[in-house]
Amino acid sequence: MADRTHEALTHLGSRHTEYRRDYAPEVLEAFENKHPEHDYWVRFNCPEFTSLCPITGQPDFAEIRIQYIPDVKMVESKSLKLYLFSFRDHGDFHEDCVNIIMKDLIRLMEPRYIEVTGIFTPRGGIAIWPYCNYGRPGTKYEKMAEYRLMNHDLQR
Repeated sequence: MADRTHEALTHLGSRHTEYRRDYAPEVLEAFENKHPEHDYWVRFNCPEFTSLCPITGQPDFAEIRIQYIPDVKMVESKSLKLYLFSFRDHGDFHEDCVNIIMKDLIRLMEPRYIEVTGIFTPRGGIAIWPYCNYGRPGTKYEKMAEYRLMNHDLQR
């Protein structure tokens, strides 16, 4: 009998992949965390992120780092790749991109804790590395988010 655990995942294993070029949070998919009884980190390094400057239309390139402590749901990695690719023709400032990514992942997974860093390639001689995070309110993760935000530069 075939394993039907991931039946709801439409992108994984698909022979035809549609790459959206417009911001598409609806491509994100989640699956059940098989180890919700304890905390652990999941980290994604996405070194080929691109978006557009909303003023000039010029491309911006970045490595997006996403780290989270899951609760019940986890993001499926191929859907995350397709989602990040959908920023390709999306115009937003660097700071907006990392906050949008974090908020979309919070809506999808409701993680215990999440942080997103954008390491954008310098343009005009300035590199911008925005960082945002979230810890579930009223829990130890909220305190953790405050601590990590105040000390995020020490993590490099």
